[in-house]
Amino acid sequence: MQAASPVGKVSRVVWRRLAWLLVGLAGLAWLLVASAQDRPREAIQLTVQDAITPATADYVIRGIESAETRGAELVVLQLDTPGGLDSSMRSIIQAILQARVPVASYVHPAGARAASAGTYILYGSPVAAMTPSTNLGSATPVQLGGGGLPGMPSPDEGSNGNGEGAPAEAGTAMERKVLEDAVAYIRGLAERHGRNADWAERAVREGANLGAREALEQNVIDIVAKDVADLLAQLDGREVLVGGTPRTLSTEEIEVVREDPGWRTELLAVITNPNIAYILLLIGIYGIIFELANPGAIVPGTIGAIALILAFFALQVMPLNYAGLALILLGIVFMIAEAFVPSFGALGIGGLAAFTAGSIMLWDDPNLNIALPLIIGVAIGIAGFSIWVLGRFLDVRRKKPATGYEEMVGMEGTAREDFDDTGRVWVHSELWNARARAPVRSGQTVRVVAIDGLTLTVEPAE
Repeated sequence: MQAASPVGKVSRVVWRRLAWLLVGLAGLAWLLVASAQDRPREAIQLTVQDAITPATADYVIRGIESAETRGAELVVLQLDTPGGLDSSMRSIIQAILQARVPVASYVHPAGARAASAGTYILYGSPVAAMTPSTNLGSATPVQLGGGGLPGMPSPDEGSNGNGEGAPAEAGTAMERKVLEDAVAYIRGLAERHGRNADWAERAVREGANLGAREALEQNVIDIVAKDVADLLAQLDGREVLVGGTPRTLSTEEIEVVREDPGWRTELLAVITNPNIAYILLLIGIYGIIFELANPGAIVPGTIGAIALILAFFALQVMPLNYAGLALILLGIVFMIAEAFVPSFGALGIGGLAAFTAGSIMLWDDPNLNIALPLIIGVAIGIAGFSIWVLGRFLDVRRKKPATGYEEMVGMEGTAREDFDDTGRVWVHSELWNARARAPVRSGQTVRVVAIDGLTLTVEPAE
């Protein structure tokens, strides 16, 4: 009888181990699938309760990405906004249109609104819903300084629910371009989701507004729901368009998970406030200037560097007007140069004008306005500081240069003995013979008023 070869034994062992490995992997895969099936279906709720800003866009985009990662069934974007930045609004809508999870924008609670940018977001969402006693509209683009484009009613003067107001008159070429771009954009969103594109155009051209019931009747929105639970109940079984593909929602007994803004969003919301970003920028610039003027001071440089980094963080997400920034820097340089160059105020006045103009036009967006009192206050403060520096500089120039012992005139020292006429005093870390104009007592503080050879003329300092 022939014995089994060693190679055959090894082969059987290898196959046996491979079989056990495959069985283990199959069991692990089954457990993962079962775990995924047992996981409760989720609806991620995001909340926007203020103006649409870069911080808002960052929060919404991250929330949608989180919902995609978690495999959520739906994102509920709760809105109560007066509007906001066009760039931030478009970023949010783009994220909604490209999302792999459906987004239901919901104007809630009662008394809330989706004005201006909020109207565009509603139109750009696969599901548009409102709570009773809410409104949307006033989607007219605004210009620098507020108000609608010339020839059009402001948002507050928009037409009634029917949106039948006087058509906008033609403005400048740029104003017409902005208006037509907004109209084309919102009509495209309306047509994508089968909503009322004509009313959307009236909301842009005439600042029209609608309440929840009227919006539903005119096919501006899809659902009127009293709360989130009612919204989810009405969405169950509804077919929506997600990334261009129809999808049927299953929202029965779904778990709602709130994702509120975190510290990143709160910080971004603070520093992207136009006034705060402006102040941080100025603190950073002047902190660095003071550090360069006084090397080793450390504190101004440290504060300036931190403020400048925070300002740059805000600037990268905000529509910065580089011409405005250049004017601010030029104005600061001119006002500092005024202290060193005899321009008789020309540099100071020019610097103040450049600084003020740059501050007004710093942000390249009509909705981002720095408070005028802040600009005036900062400009006056900088001008006052420049005048003070200039005054000190002129005082120094007016003083007669002192050389040798003459520089001791005005210095103070201490009497080393009592004397009425002549005695000794300690001045400038040296012992001097002195002549007194009045009786002096030992230890008394004296001031040098003249010098004659190696003898000082002093008088009591008190």
